Amino acid sequence: MRIIFLVVFFELIGFVRGFAQISELDSVVVSATFIPQKDYTTGRNIVTLLGADMNKLPVSSIDEWLRYVPGVEVQQRGPQGAQSDIIIRGGTFQQVLVVLDGIRLNDPLTGHFSTYIPVHPEDIEKIEIIKGAAAAVYGADAIGGVVNIITKLGSAQKDSTPLSISGRLQWGNQSLVNRQFRVAGKIGKGRFSVAEMKNKAAGYPLRGTNGFFDNQTISVAYAGNIANKWQLQLRYAKDSRDFNSQNFYTPFLSDTAKEKVVSDWLRVGVVRSGSHSTFTAEGSYKILRDQFQFNPSGSPNLNTTELYIAQTKLSNTINQNNSLVTGIQYFYKKIMSNDRGNHSLAHAGGYLILSHQPLPRLHISESVRLDWDESYGWQLLPQLNAAYATGSFTGRASVGKGIRDADFTERYNNYNKVLVTAGNIGNPQLQPEKSWNYEAGFDYRLLRQLKMSFTAFFRNQQNLIDWTPTPFTQIPRTTNLLPSGNYALATNLWEVTTKGLELDFQYVKKIGKNKQLTLLSGLVWMESLSNEQTPSFYLSSHARFLWNTQLIWRVGAFEIAVTSVYNERNAQQATAIKAAITPSYFLLNSRMSFFTYHQKLSLQFDCNNITNTQYSDLLGAAMPGRWASAGLYLTL
Repeated sequence: MRIIFLVVFFELIGFVRGFAQISELDSVVVSATFIPQKDYTTGRNIVTLLGADMNKLPVSSIDEWLRYVPGVEVQQRGPQGAQSDIIIRGGTFQQVLVVLDGIRLNDPLTGHFSTYIPVHPEDIEKIEIIKGAAAAVYGADAIGGVVNIITKLGSAQKDSTPLSISGRLQWGNQSLVNRQFRVAGKIGKGRFSVAEMKNKAAGYPLRGTNGFFDNQTISVAYAGNIANKWQLQLRYAKDSRDFNSQNFYTPFLSDTAKEKVVSDWLRVGVVRSGSHSTFTAEGSYKILRDQFQFNPSGSPNLNTTELYIAQTKLSNTINQNNSLVTGIQYFYKKIMSNDRGNHSLAHAGGYLILSHQPLPRLHISESVRLDWDESYGWQLLPQLNAAYATGSFTGRASVGKGIRDADFTERYNNYNKVLVTAGNIGNPQLQPEKSWNYEAGFDYRLLRQLKMSFTAFFRNQQNLIDWTPTPFTQIPRTTNLLPSGNYALATNLWEVTTKGLELDFQYVKKIGKNKQLTLLSGLVWMESLSNEQTPSFYLSSHARFLWNTQLIWRVGAFEIAVTSVYNERNAQQATAIKAAITPSYFLLNSRMSFFTYHQKLSLQFDCNNITNTQYSDLLGAAMPGRWASAGLYLTL
């Protein structure tokens, strides 16, 4: 199968190369170091997604969209935004940082909520996927990668459209209804956006239940001038996810769980833009309420977390070849839970980023972060990125350190219950994860439309936190446990190494007003090894081989979009619930659109999981088979 994929991959390269002689496109501009720069100068492997492309693809939530990005593994527990984990380069889902307009979204309760991204797709200007460590720049726990989401009101792009309205309605089997609505435009000296997105279905058959979901995001945003060179930015979002979570977290026959996660998120920022510098001061508040019901006979887990963030950033363009960024961040997080107890933690850090060009073709970025955490104290985190660009070819390399402390679930799961007969047990004695990340590779561009990237990466981790089957006698705290129970303890693994190779392919070709071809595809070979004898949960679940693809082809009034993913990973069995993770699976999805009414109205037909593949990304969490839907999409 791998040989077939490689043949198809390079045939596509040859096919696209023939088209690439027609015209040129500019190189992509990214903000990986907080100052806009050409992507080939960053020394990193970055994939940029345009927000306008999501509504063209057969996806219904942002996590589903990310699933088909080269090098990104999204392990879905449920469809259409119910719950997913983002894994990049084998990093656990807690090691991938999600950032929205400069503010981190990862919740202190658990990394499983990282994909609850409170923004409407049409509010997104672009998403930058930074693969590999970026801890010195974005935060100490950005070890596997960063998903950097930039909204239209949060970007430097100027939109002069007086008013725009868009909406989508889609229906499908399993009583599926997808709904999107957005109004945006000018108001006074600024711009506003009001948007809503909802995915709901009665659900596909599971083991005695139905995989229902009812997910909704509502957001309001404003950005406007308040004084000379000063801009005020506001965004509020309410996000609600209500879904069947059967066997999301355990392989037990008694697990018929349901879960509801509701969060409110507020961001306030002021930006002063000068001719050579930009100053940003911003703060955010997030409150999340999680209600988890394992089965009807038990009491629900009630968890409430709060996350406060305050940060400032000053970006200076010294001259054409030199720039400097400095910043300070402060986080305060707390939890109130009948399952995990009441706890709080404070965290602060400062960073400095120097980007310069010592030679005509050599671009270097040196970063250093000094972090303090109430749990682990002071840490110094350096990072060095370098790129050497010669026309269509760029060589690049990066090295950096990262550190991640345990979340509240890893420390205190099942800690506050009267009796726990089996399951995952938190460990307050956990030490923080520490890692060094290395990568080297090259990019090749053909007329700035075709980009091929090859990267070799290596990560050495100490104290990696994972759930490990542990005998009762070896668990530090057994007050509410049974000697005969089966438990997995949150444990520090002494040493874990991850090594791999990435091959990415990006192509965007616009030929006239309504003719365009967009293709993203990538392959990853990866292996993680540990000196521990006892198998851990997440370490053994990431893909060993991964191939993601998304293609959009528009010709006149007709557009077809295809997404696919193939992965190979370790097989697993859970005989009690008759569940299995197969060594490999392949998914194929499509959306066909026909445009009418002056290209403002489109009729859309989706078919997800065309081959009706039976699969699970995580043991017991069965995903749906073939799913068809149709609808209308209107833009004015």
